[in-house]
Amino acid sequence: MCKYKDVTIGIKKLDFSEKRGMMAVYLTDGREVLVPVSMFPEIHKLRKSQREDYMIMDDQYFTFDAISKIFSVKDVLNYNLA
Repeated sequence: MCKYKDVTIGIKKLDFSEKRGMMAVYLTDGREVLVPVSMFPEIHKLRKSQREDYMIMDDQYFTFDAISKIFSVKDVLNYNLA
């Protein structure tokens, strides 16, 4: 688990259908974080069907079958703090 400001945070689920151009990241502490897909060029290039084919690893990382890059919960949270 990611220890971020004395809170343990993980990823439960990703969703690309809530708002066009956004990725919703559901966290284990109950929060939902919206991030523009354009902030992650590799994900932005994926087709809708490819975005749905993701895998969450150890609650901390996620990746997609169509790309080899691995993203972390910190990548998502650091965007929202900028």
